[in-house]
Amino acid sequence: MQPIDRANPPDIGLSAEEEERIFRIGEELRDGIEGLKNIGPSVSIFGSARTPSDHWEYQSARRLGQLLAAEHITVITGGGPGIMEAGNLGASEEAGESVGLSIELPKEQLSNPYLSVDLDFRYFFTRKFLLIRYAIGFAIYPGGFGTIDELFELLTLVQTGKLQQRPIVLVGESYWRGLFDWLISQVSSQNYIDASDLEYVQIVESEEEAAAILLAYHRERCPSLSNS
Repeated sequence: MQPIDRANPPDIGLSAEEEERIFRIGEELRDGIEGLKNIGPSVSIFGSARTPSDHWEYQSARRLGQLLAAEHITVITGGGPGIMEAGNLGASEEAGESVGLSIELPKEQLSNPYLSVDLDFRYFFTRKFLLIRYAIGFAIYPGGFGTIDELFELLTLVQTGKLQQRPIVLVGESYWRGLFDWLISQVSSQNYIDASDLEYVQIVESEEEAAAILLAYHRERCPSLSNS
């Protein structure tokens, strides 16, 4: 085996497939930024696509969408069913801006019917970037791997200074408390994170509490709104 010449590495180049993928990624980002540039202040709502409409989480996310839209805050979701549908439905009921950033999946997931802006994505990372980019805060309902991934990505971005700190509100005390306690007893206690990193998250029981935190942050950033 020939030794690797690290001073003059071989030019591997990009395959046609890789070039095409890079082009598609750029197009998704460009189209997404163009499609969302006028949506104004917004809150991203995360949660399970599997939540039935008669569960408390669905009804809570629907009401949160109403509360935000009534204050002219755009609601952004992943565009699918469950909690995403609930948040979009609530915003549409208040004639608010209701945005869905849908993802192509092997098991087809159709966009919910309550969207005023509906964008489709092939790549999770471009979609996640746009779910975060325009949000003044985040409401996170119970969910599975995707929801938990979104939560920890937000925490990582804030912890590392890649995202300005803003409200990250976990709705549902009984669902989230065990995870939060584990972060204290295991992750923080062994110095894998600082205790102060846990201050990035607030756990609440109701959509009214979540809305109060998110709207207070928005009014703090835009003091003129308190006089309107």
